[in-house]
Amino acid sequence: MWGVSQFLPLIGSNNLLTKGTWGLNGLRYICNMQVDTKLVAHLAHLSRLNVAPEKMDKLVADMQDLVVFVEQLNALDTTGTEPLMHMGDAVNVLRVDEVAGSISREAALLNAPDSDGTFFKVPKVINK
Repeated sequence: MWGVSQFLPLIGSNNLLTKGTWGLNGLRYICNMQVDTKLVAHLAHLSRLNVAPEKMDKLVADMQDLVVFVEQLNALDTTGTEPLMHMGDAVNVLRVDEVAGSISREAALLNAPDSDGTFFKVPKVINK
């Protein structure tokens, strides 16, 4: 049997812009994805990352593993599975916004390392 390294992984995808509304079938396309040093160097340049030459081979191997993993996911039969917008059914899980009292200024300043009785005193951090 042929190994993964002898063939480029194929990634399939649906073009959602051509579905439904215009009555056209979604176009299925396959693109060859080859992760090599040139691609990783280009992506590093675009993302403004400095990749050490001794780490390039490991990064190429890791990215190739990701492509193989995505190919495995593409092989799954998802017929009849609706896409998820959210991971759960919960909607607006927020606590009730209730007006409650707060602590007094004196109580807030009790644990302050330095105050003038009205405000917290902190070191100056902005120089003009």
